Amino acid sequence: MGLLFERHNRKLFGFLFHMSHKREASEDMVQNVFYRMLKYRHTFTEESNFTGWMYHIARNVLKDQVKKYELSNRYDHIDDHEERIGGGITADGDLEKKQARTELYDAMRKLSEDNREVLTLSKFQELKYNEIGQILGIAEGAVKVRVYRAMQELKNIYTKIER
Repeated sequence: MGLLFERHNRKLFGFLFHMSHKREASEDMVQNVFYRMLKYRHTFTEESNFTGWMYHIARNVLKDQVKKYELSNRYDHIDDHEERIGGGITADGDLEKKQARTELYDAMRKLSEDNREVLTLSKFQELKYNEIGQILGIAEGAVKVRVYRAMQELKNIYTKIER
């Protein structure tokens, strides 16, 4: 379990942070995901995709967290937690890039939860469409459509922010 934690905790934290925008809650949820993976390991089958199974559990943990605590609209800023996410954008001191990144995350926050989730899984977590389909319980073609529509919505929101 320690090896799995080492491999996947940053990606899970990144996913959960993008969805909840709360640092402490995201850290707690990562721990809860690994606890549930251990508790429900019997539900994983050889035919299953491990990453899909893990993100399915993470989605359930997130839904439970939202139900239990009803996450508020106050967000931690992503720049405060970049080192935790890893594998993504790194702080390089370039003000223009930092501004663009801030505008992108602001636009991401304005997306619907479904659109934010599908973009987080496809673009930030770099999962394949078939894996996302397994996680969301929809066909691969439906995932492609959702990603396309979410990208269009993000583009519209981002251009409004950029002005």
